[in-house]
Amino acid sequence: MSTRSRERRKAKQARQRAQSRERSQWVRGDSQGGGGQQSVFTGQRPLREVAESLVHSALRAHYSQDTCEVLRCVHLLAEGLESSGGHRVVDTVIVGTLHRFVHQTWHRGWQPADVERVVERRLGARHAGLAIDGMAAQMRGYARATVDERWEAQLAAMSAEVWWERDDHYIRLWGDREGLGRPLVIEHALELMSVLQSLPELPRLCPLPGTARRSAPGASRPGEQPPDQRLLDRVRALLAKAESTEFAEEAEAFTAKAQELMARHSIDHALLAAGAGTRDEPVGRRVSVDRPYEPAKALLLQKVAEANRCRTTWSKEFGFTTVLGFASDLDAVELLYTSLLVQATTAVVHAGPRRDRYGQSRTRSFRQSFLTAYAIRIGQRLTEATEQASSDAIAEAGNDRLLPVLAARDDAVRRAADAMFRETVGRDVRISDREGWVSGTAAADLASLDVRDALAGERAS
Repeated sequence: MSTRSRERRKAKQARQRAQSRERSQWVRGDSQGGGGQQSVFTGQRPLREVAESLVHSALRAHYSQDTCEVLRCVHLLAEGLESSGGHRVVDTVIVGTLHRFVHQTWHRGWQPADVERVVERRLGARHAGLAIDGMAAQMRGYARATVDERWEAQLAAMSAEVWWERDDHYIRLWGDREGLGRPLVIEHALELMSVLQSLPELPRLCPLPGTARRSAPGASRPGEQPPDQRLLDRVRALLAKAESTEFAEEAEAFTAKAQELMARHSIDHALLAAGAGTRDEPVGRRVSVDRPYEPAKALLLQKVAEANRCRTTWSKEFGFTTVLGFASDLDAVELLYTSLLVQATTAVVHAGPRRDRYGQSRTRSFRQSFLTAYAIRIGQRLTEATEQASSDAIAEAGNDRLLPVLAARDDAVRRAADAMFRETVGRDVRISDREGWVSGTAAADLASLDVRDALAGERAS
């Protein structure tokens, strides 16, 4: 062993001995002059206070990337501070701190689906499950009548429920369920809290739990109206056909038809609301934009939103786009975006991998360019379908009646978007593969635009 290696080893052993002495003095609380040990107090500090201090020290160490300090805190917490009843106290502190962080995250504008998405994106599915449990526990304090339907629907979609009986048993039970030892469970909890603590404020899109007032059955919230279930079923059926057909022309025709149906529904609702003197307001919704090829997917969502008179902003770091518009238009955006993403993915996979003349893979650049071109061209086609629906509506209602209504709604969305966010997803997208661009444009451009006859047949039925 070299002299330098021996010196490093001695220094490491000295640090370990110092940490051991510090842990012994801090945890056992040896009293001066008495020689006894205190099992509930650390020096003059209650055990709970020591546990809270260790949790916060670990979170600060996470922020500063001090791995040694994190591991030291995890070890002390996992050992229960070597005191009688220490595990129960530590577990209560950890679970209580996690629940408090969930509460604070919600007050910063994050909804349950947002929290699950960002945690899974940064830490993985296991941490996301831990976050879901934390959110389920937090909901115990709210009466159902004070929880917004959208909030409740998000929690239901992730199957959030309190499956444990006592919070001071949760750490042990979750570890047993996941097959993890106590130190790893505590490490997971601290990592989750570190992420939650770092999340910035977002615009609040719906009332917080405890502040909502549930609508009566069949009633609608401000800015929203009950969905036309028959229409949504027809649109979903059209999009299912578009996703299942092997012929690009049919897929395009079915998609354009669905867009025209939704656009006409939006126009009819706007006219009815204006005639009844009802004042709708734009609302916001966050839609996942997942890896890979996020810029192209965000662009596709933007184009779909624009065709439906909505505005978007892409939060790349958090994996979602906020879409702002009237509720019926947001329904159309989500339905169409989800379907088009399936269709685009199928098309790009069908196109196969690509290599350059040196045999190096250029599949990623090809697919990024393909999906970007697809997004731009499909956006044009959806806009054309919307314009066709508007032309048909004008022919029935007249310019003087329809145009002021649509202009007022567009202006309301613009004002709301300006107040909520300043810029939409970037329009300048790098294209590094010309073949991918041409192929993507062709995939979006194969169908006939004339879907009016088919639409007329659908209405007649």
